[in-house]
Amino acid sequence: MSNIPETGRTPRVQIRLVIIQVLVVSLLLTLGGRLWYLQIRNGDEYTNEAKNNHVQQVVQPAVRGSILDARGVPLADNETRLVVSASRTELLKMKDDGKGVLTRLAGVLGMKPKDVRDKVRLCDSQTPQPCWNGSPYQPIPVTDEATTQQALQIRERAEDFPGITAEPTAVRRYAAPGKANTAQVLGYLSPVTDEEIEKAKDTDSPFLRSDQVGRSGIERTYDKALRGKAGVTRYEVDNLGRVIGEAERDEARAGANLVTSIDARVQAVAEYELHDAMKEARKGFDRNTDENYKADAGAVVVMENKTGRIISMASQPTYDPNAWVGGISAKDYARLTGKKSNFPLLNRAIQGQAAPGSIFKVISSTAAVNAGYEFDGNYPCPSSYSVGGQVFKNFESKGYGSISLGRALEVSCDTVYYGLAHREWLKDGGMKPKKKTDDWFYRTAHQFGLGKETGIDLPNEVTGRVPDRQWKQRFWEANKVGWCKQGKKNGTYVERIAYEGCLEGNLMRAGDSVNYSIGQGDTLVTPIQMATIYAAIANGGTLYDPTVGKAIISADGKTVEPIKPKAHGKLPMDRKTRNQIDKALAGVTTVGSAAWRFGGWPQDKIPMHAKTGTAEVYGKQTTSWFVSYTRDYTIIMTIAQGGTGSGASGPAVRKIYEAMYGLDEEGNQDLKKALLPKPQQGLPKIGTDGTIDSPSIRPYRPKKPKPADEQVLAVAPARRD
Repeated sequence: MSNIPETGRTPRVQIRLVIIQVLVVSLLLTLGGRLWYLQIRNGDEYTNEAKNNHVQQVVQPAVRGSILDARGVPLADNETRLVVSASRTELLKMKDDGKGVLTRLAGVLGMKPKDVRDKVRLCDSQTPQPCWNGSPYQPIPVTDEATTQQALQIRERAEDFPGITAEPTAVRRYAAPGKANTAQVLGYLSPVTDEEIEKAKDTDSPFLRSDQVGRSGIERTYDKALRGKAGVTRYEVDNLGRVIGEAERDEARAGANLVTSIDARVQAVAEYELHDAMKEARKGFDRNTDENYKADAGAVVVMENKTGRIISMASQPTYDPNAWVGGISAKDYARLTGKKSNFPLLNRAIQGQAAPGSIFKVISSTAAVNAGYEFDGNYPCPSSYSVGGQVFKNFESKGYGSISLGRALEVSCDTVYYGLAHREWLKDGGMKPKKKTDDWFYRTAHQFGLGKETGIDLPNEVTGRVPDRQWKQRFWEANKVGWCKQGKKNGTYVERIAYEGCLEGNLMRAGDSVNYSIGQGDTLVTPIQMATIYAAIANGGTLYDPTVGKAIISADGKTVEPIKPKAHGKLPMDRKTRNQIDKALAGVTTVGSAAWRFGGWPQDKIPMHAKTGTAEVYGKQTTSWFVSYTRDYTIIMTIAQGGTGSGASGPAVRKIYEAMYGLDEEGNQDLKKALLPKPQQGLPKIGTDGTIDSPSIRPYRPKKPKPADEQVLAVAPARRD
């Protein structure tokens, strides 16, 4: 028995009991409040979340719309292939992170284990291609070229290949009809990234993790229309993952079809002739470098004059866009992006910048007229022109006496433009310019649309450069510190140039203006810019936004959304000046610098206008330019390090015209053989079942020149322009 008195123990126990009671009541009140909050206050919200925890989504990818040429020939469509994919989530649950499974998979597919592992690793700033830049929770394609036997092995031995699937899937196909590759225009696809999913989450076109998106070309520009909308079926499942019912279904909506203005037949001709012209140019010998021309890159554009629609656009070097389908291999990626690749992914028609040479002279001629000089006036064309201590020569040091601006265009006389540009430079104050200078030659170039994008419906177009006073100032500010550190008044040539740049690199010198007047110096243009300008001269003065897209047609063919031509300006010339320039450009092909390339051309039936250009590039061989137009089309071709304009590009341009108009070597026309004697009309028909009536296309087979023609070309004199 305890020795503690009863009276001393009772109050202490009572206090403890009260405290315990208070604690119990408090806990019950807290628990009751929490239950009220969860079940009453936020009951609906948590009920919905609980339901979602037992809902699984199954995504049905939308069929991507086809890209068609102007006649309905598929340039890009879809085909069913056996695709083998790996679930990265399942692989990472394994002790070896799935290396054993991937090694066994490589054996079945006939691939190297490393190549398979590289396919399923995630992309980041440190990981080289190939890698997966899509969602890590999405099945990652390993190959889209699995055979039926390989797919059966994977599915029959499922226990050996956990996380691996082999399913028939619709994948992109770039058809290259008639060998018309059209790579840089079409572009390619790759998986959507988490960043893109998050960015598009609240838009009217959100991404699903299974989506493929356009990365370049018209695949990117018209991605939203082509992609369609994937279907999602939501299944109710129990705690064991067994399906107990269907909760909701959103049907997949196929992407729309894009009809382009590209004519696959003309595209095949243009690609072949550009490639062949570059091949022929490499046989030519450059006396300045004592080696053959490299002719390492080129581009060609065929445009409708009255609409700005692109009939053909080709770029060299090129690539096969099918290489990106199903994930690109390390070998292919290195070939397309490595230092020795010469960057075939570039669309040089809109991204290739170079000095324009003499094809720029239509701008200089217009500037001279706007500055007050008569087009039919007389201007000296000596063999050379001196500015200070520097001598600027005519090509081959040839002079033509006193001639008009029209004749200067025909024979491509540089010294006429040297004199006019120098005179205007002096009027603007020379090295001490006026506060408000006229700058006719620079202002006119901007009015022609140079120095900015043309507005073509292709991504990543570059602006080129007009080296006016504002550009000179910005360039000087960016380089002044380096010039001042490197420059020496009595040092080497490079050091003296840096010294002068440090002191007055922001000033417009006479030599700058003189060089600029013939499309040299710091001037940069793109082929699409010059095609737009010459097409505007041909159509009477309207500068159109070049367009590839012609119409968006729903998958069932019921809804048609035309893409109408748009203009962004007018040429800064009156009708009289336009007609005078037009006449001079016709003379280029009959009595001027391109006459030797257009002998026998039916000028009375299909009037031809042209301008040749041979641009000098510091440290490289000359760039060949040839731009021309008829009443219907403008064609421009350029070949980097290709030699002269009429020598390298001229013959190829003529062959493209001959194929389009159905002409033989003597200039006789056969409309049955003509690919496109008149501008395009109408749209291809798409049935309500999505079928397209696509005409067939045969590969282009160029005509073999007659022996006599070969002899004429062999002895023809070389011309700069």
